[in-house]
Amino acid sequence: MVDQVSWQLSGDYFENCSCSIVCPCLVSAGAPLTARPTEGFCNVPLIFHIETGRYGDVALDGLNVLVILHAPGVMADGNWSQATYVDQSADDRQTEALAAIFSGAAGGPMAAFVPLISKNLGVKKAPITFRIDGKTRSAEIPGILHMSVDPLPTMHPSGEMWANIGHPVSPDRMVMAVGAAGNTYSDHGMRWDNSGRNGLYAPIQWSNQA
Repeated sequence: MVDQVSWQLSGDYFENCSCSIVCPCLVSAGAPLTARPTEGFCNVPLIFHIETGRYGDVALDGLNVLVILHAPGVMADGNWSQATYVDQSADDRQTEALAAIFSGAAGGPMAAFVPLISKNLGVKKAPITFRIDGKTRSAEIPGILHMSVDPLPTMHPSGEMWANIGHPVSPDRMVMAVGAAGNTYSDHGMRWDNSGRNGLYAPIQWSNQA
């Protein structure tokens, strides 16, 4: 870890990976992440909005973060690449705090991914828009990312299919979702289209305290 600064945050998250629904990396007969992704690789943006948060004495309220992960094969085999985008409205201290939290260097949920990442593509500042409209989650970085997910159809009166799948981001509560048409990412020499692919969303409450 980079230090022992105490931090906590709460807010919302969603993702839209390149797997068909439902992602075998999380739901399969074997150990987690040991199933082969449906496309043979995994391209996944994880998008976060921090409603309230602090890293030591640094306030993180209202900031957005995008984490891009690429796994070239079975996720448990590692060799992932990671790129991070921090809200352009963040000042230098906030940017440093968010980079530490979302790289996993400062502990907390993202630390579970650290042993699997072999290529860090760095941190960029960007104008990240995050929206919740009813049950639709969407985000945009002009020229880089356009992403939106909706819950999978269900007969449950809530209109949402909640699952406990042990995902590090929100282990006990996750909505199964699907990506909308036009879900694309383009940067760092990568171009993805995850339209109609597996999605997830959940509220989050994180900290690096046991």
